Amino acid sequence: MKKSSHKILGLYDLFLIAGVIVCNAAYSFMTGSADFLGSAAGIAGVICVVLVAKGSIWNYAFGLVNVTLYAVISWKASLYGDAALNALYYLPMQFIGWWQWKRRGAAVSESRAGNPEHDVRVRARRMTWKQRMALFAGCAVLVAAVGLILDKAGDPQPYKDSATTVLSIIAQALMAMAFMEQWLLWILTNAISIVMWAVCIAQGQPHAEVMVIMWSFYLLNSLNGFRVWMKLSRSAVQIEPEPRRMMK
Repeated sequence: MKKSSHKILGLYDLFLIAGVIVCNAAYSFMTGSADFLGSAAGIAGVICVVLVAKGSIWNYAFGLVNVTLYAVISWKASLYGDAALNALYYLPMQFIGWWQWKRRGAAVSESRAGNPEHDVRVRARRMTWKQRMALFAGCAVLVAAVGLILDKAGDPQPYKDSATTVLSIIAQALMAMAFMEQWLLWILTNAISIVMWAVCIAQGQPHAEVMVIMWSFYLLNSLNGFRVWMKLSRSAVQIEPEPRRMMK
């Protein structure tokens, strides 16, 4: 009998979740103050991205908490691109993504666990090389254009804010459609976000330290997510249902 694939979280995933909790607790202890808003956003966010990497639809429940809190934090730090991204795009995309993943086979429960053909994870897919080239070219143009707009609007870090905003918008759409290439954009987004929030630490912005912790764990998870989704997208063809034949 086929072993159950329903145990989504592995040791590395538990390490990431436990790690962000411990780091936030250590930060609160060392500073003598508890950043409940930033810690809640960071912990919910790491749980969310860990579940995304494993192809679990429950990522959207934790994502709903994360994007709401992160929008507030970004607005307070004058990172208006990130604030608008979370409030106006990520928030509704949690519901759209849930619907899309259910259509692509992601199960909400293990009620069909007795069926050896059933898998609770989403069926991933890949782009063609032409689609990838168009994707990266489009990203470069949009990052430059939005960065110019944010610069004129007085954003203190216009091009880093633009990169995280634009790449996140596109990566979230690819995530909802279950494309493996989302992880290439998430890796870039997470790395740039670490730098952006490190600058905020130097500027004395609130919540910046815990945001660096959060994005560091995001980066570790995105590297693992790329590895996992390479396998998911490779095996997806084997589990795609055959098209129904028309009755004569």
